[in-house]
Amino acid sequence: MADTTTAPALDPAVRQALGHGHTIDITTTGRHSGAPRRIEIVFFNFGGRIYISGMPNPHRERAWLLNLRADPKLTFHLKQLVTADLPATAREITDEAERRAVLAKVARVWNREPEPMVRFSPLIEVTIPGFAPATSPEEVTAHS
Repeated sequence: MADTTTAPALDPAVRQALGHGHTIDITTTGRHSGAPRRIEIVFFNFGGRIYISGMPNPHRERAWLLNLRADPKLTFHLKQLVTADLPATAREITDEAERRAVLAKVARVWNREPEPMVRFSPLIEVTIPGFAPATSPEEVTAHS
């Protein structure tokens, strides 16, 4: 479970915006250049956990994912319902059972077949200080 005792309280509008997925920007650190790299992407909230994925592509790995493998810190930029730049940490999800559980939900949202997503889509869980996720991956299934 995430330790939120030392994290500052999130503004209620920010907490509400994190409660359901929509388009955001993320800024990662370039793995070679060290320069900030900002992209637009969609996030999902399943059971209080925040995820970022992408369309399946067997021919390339996403630069943002390669950057996060090198440095898991990112900035999570809310820009629709409220504007906020939130420090965050990424955890790449590589465990097949966990990928299946999460990507089945992403596939439903996007009206796609889940199997290609499990095989070829990037998938990270994002932790934002002050925003506590469900306590275990099993709760993602139970609460979504």
